[in-house]
Amino acid sequence: MTELLRPYILAFIPIFVAVDAVANIPIFLSLVESATKKHKHKIILDAVRTSTAVAIIFMCIGKWVFSLLGVTIPDFQIAGGVLLFVLSVRLLFPGAQKDSLMHNHDKDLGVFPLGTPLITGPAVLTTTLMMMNTYGLMPTLVSLVLNMGIVWVTLAKADLIMKVIGPSGTRAFSKIMYILLAAIAVMMVRHGIFGAFLK
Repeated sequence: MTELLRPYILAFIPIFVAVDAVANIPIFLSLVESATKKHKHKIILDAVRTSTAVAIIFMCIGKWVFSLLGVTIPDFQIAGGVLLFVLSVRLLFPGAQKDSLMHNHDKDLGVFPLGTPLITGPAVLTTTLMMMNTYGLMPTLVSLVLNMGIVWVTLAKADLIMKVIGPSGTRAFSKIMYILLAAIAVMMVRHGIFGAFLK
């Protein structure tokens, strides 16, 4: 049973770290502060649908695009790892965070910026494709859907979560997630170098 669940757990954790649902709560609340309850619900649904659809489409066509361009999986591991590392380092320091999109008030907030790039951005796309290559389609797909379910719950209960952990707790949790994301990025680069040069 443990061996059966192992790929699902191992695929779930990096995607959970990349999605970082808790970090989006302050941004979400800022974007929807003047919205009605019904409109908030629509924004959340749009965000989850968009982020899930973008990730699944990328999972389906990512490898095909790579083969068309002549890009190998180790190439993508190295490039994706470097990209994830840069993103995580930028997010760890003030002044370059997701908050730059906080003032983009638009009627389609659920699609942009919430659905993409805040929920499903480069980090999620890169991580999802790497997990599919490592653990297979089904564990990655199940992990992605579960993470999007977590996103839906956190956004729906955003006010309550903010009251419980507060802005400082949210920031602290996000910093830990970004450090984990940086570590996963280093692991991806290591696997890519091994696959490209040391086989």
